[in-house]
Amino acid sequence: MNKEEILAKAEVELKLRGCSELTVRNYLWFINRFLSETDKKIEELEEEDVKAYLARLVDTKARATLSLAASSLRFFFSQVLKKQITVNLPKKEKKLPEVLTKEEVDRIIKAAETEKSELMIRMLYYTGLRVSELVNLKREDIDLEKGICLVKGKGNKERQVFLPKKLKEKLKVFFEKHPDYVYVFSRDKPLTPRNVQKILKRIAKKLEIKKKVTPHKLRHSFATHLLESGVNIRTIQALLGHENLQTTQIYTKVTDELYKKAMEKIEELERV
Repeated sequence: MNKEEILAKAEVELKLRGCSELTVRNYLWFINRFLSETDKKIEELEEEDVKAYLARLVDTKARATLSLAASSLRFFFSQVLKKQITVNLPKKEKKLPEVLTKEEVDRIIKAAETEKSELMIRMLYYTGLRVSELVNLKREDIDLEKGICLVKGKGNKERQVFLPKKLKEKLKVFFEKHPDYVYVFSRDKPLTPRNVQKILKRIAKKLEIKKKVTPHKLRHSFATHLLESGVNIRTIQALLGHENLQTTQIYTKVTDELYKKAMEKIEELERV
């Protein structure tokens, strides 16, 4: 089996497991790079080859990149080559995520240059969406009457998030102006996450905010501000669609009442 055939097989395995387009693209990229840097036949590849490849990345790549490369190759060996490997990376130092203050978020929203930019920032902060979820959100996923949004997250897992009052009103006006949009913020195909990242970077520079302002930082800020307001941490995990939600649900079930209380707190966050 040649490289093109083995990559095609890896893509099939990834898609059958419900992996997102981004995950499929990232995994295939690392698998392709790994295969391109070896002189061995595919069937002769073993654990030591993976370790040697990852060792070459240690000094030049960020910890998150290294972790993604390792995950990609673990998947490739176990699910495609049907070989088990053990690759242990140095444990990442745990740091509390840096968040924006409520005042900083308000300034960022007000500084948005366009109606669309403002709405995207509001959606990121008031719903806690990942940027990939935001750009892939379709009009049909939003129920303005009920004030809810159905989000397809990592591994195609669906969850429900709330739309506070002002956000609902602004979305309604925006939809009326763009009746031909299939996606919430674009017509025929989703925006790229990079589009959103550039908008936030430009605003942060204009406002002279020293913190690195990213879509994910808005997500962290949403969660932190809710937690500070007294919202149950299990509810926040459900709203964010964290990977370990299934584990935590064994111990704590998120009730409708908890969701209702969370909605009230989200409304309180909507200051501008």
